[in-house]
Amino acid sequence: MKKPVISPSILSADFSQLGKVIRTTSETAAEYIHIDVMDGCFVPNLTIGPCVISSIRRYTNKVFDVHLMIEEPIRYIDDYVKAGADIITVHYEACSDLKATLKKIRAAGVRAGLSVKPRTDVSAIRPYLRYTDMILIMTVEPGFGGQSFIYDTIENIKTAKRMTARLKRRIPIEVDGGITPDTIGEAARAGAEIFVAGSAVYKAKNISAAVDDLLFRAGSAYGTKSVH
Repeated sequence: MKKPVISPSILSADFSQLGKVIRTTSETAAEYIHIDVMDGCFVPNLTIGPCVISSIRRYTNKVFDVHLMIEEPIRYIDDYVKAGADIITVHYEACSDLKATLKKIRAAGVRAGLSVKPRTDVSAIRPYLRYTDMILIMTVEPGFGGQSFIYDTIENIKTAKRMTARLKRRIPIEVDGGITPDTIGEAARAGAEIFVAGSAVYKAKNISAAVDDLLFRAGSAYGTKSVH
């Protein structure tokens, strides 16, 4: 059976207590910590940059899953690698030379993720899969936390799963947006393996218990048929 991975998104955390939040998250069963970087151009929001990532790196050994929602991210790959990123995900829609961007990420010694927005034709990323280590399917419109899961994106997950099934190497599928105890099972049944959860983790009374619940629900969903 596949083993699900939870990647709590600190976008939903209390930024005034970020060091404490990272320490607490480090004590949970989450394997990744998801860090959203937004530039106010590609998406209508601004968040954090390399200096903040560097400052929290010392609080945990968890995988830093850095999601660059910025225009032309190739300009800043080295900065995020130095800050402590383990995975750097860029958007298909944000790169004028996507192949070069993905190759630069991998050449820097970190994993390269490739993301698509909900309305992007997932098949468009097929030519770039040879340079990709993870596919991130957005299940909300990127830019803000706390949004509701878009159920139409289940088909995007399934499409990505079919494309990767034909490859000689495994590329895991991550989902981001509206992941809750009520939606994670559907995403898992469609083929997702890594689940970004913000509000479902950081708005819970006990974040460790929230992570455990998400892991249980995703694991229980594997092997059962999707209903959407």
